[in-house]
Amino acid sequence: MSAINFEILAYDETPLGPLCLRRRELLAEPGTIVTEVSLNHEFLMSSYNTASERALASVALGMRPGEELDVLVGGLGLGYTAREALASPRVGAVEVVEFLPQVIGWLEAGLIPLAAELKADPRLRVVRDDVYRLLARSPERLHDLVLIDVDHSPDDRLTAANGLFYTREGLEAAKAHLKPGGVLGVWSYAESSPFAEALRGTFREVRVERVEFKNRFIGEVQTDWLFFARP
Repeated sequence: MSAINFEILAYDETPLGPLCLRRRELLAEPGTIVTEVSLNHEFLMSSYNTASERALASVALGMRPGEELDVLVGGLGLGYTAREALASPRVGAVEVVEFLPQVIGWLEAGLIPLAAELKADPRLRVVRDDVYRLLARSPERLHDLVLIDVDHSPDDRLTAANGLFYTREGLEAAKAHLKPGGVLGVWSYAESSPFAEALRGTFREVRVERVEFKNRFIGEVQTDWLFFARP
């Protein structure tokens, strides 16, 4: 990688726009290799800063006691939320629902950094579906945790069709997929008071967590937001 510090691993047209998986060496940190995803020419995620993706799982696990927990993850991405859930010995199964078959293909082809580790864990199952449509349907089975990391934020969605999920009506449907005492967790790059209010109108307990990290690219501290709710 020293001779070539930028590589396109995959590029595909999708219903959501061009999808690109790339790998590069950080010029400011020679030897540090990061994998990044862009969608519709907008930055989506990176293997460099994964604190909030991991916290989405770890905080939810801290809110849910028990063993052999059943976890549903909406959005595979680079796999850090799923890996964090699988790191807990209390988790019995993780099902990841991914809308884009190309992203599932990255995992199968070993193109993402966690591919080998994730594929080696028999508790993991990855399925191709729209997690928002799944949560709007009557549940086939109930989950201890439902973790969603798909849109940029509740107010900045990849498609307008995702909007129903963030309303009282959509949250009531999603709540039906949780076991008693289960936890819904939602990732966002921005705070959303309307979504927090919709959660409070639907769930008994709501927590909004800030996850701060130093973005060395711009020399600033940035904040992601995690929303958690329990019936």
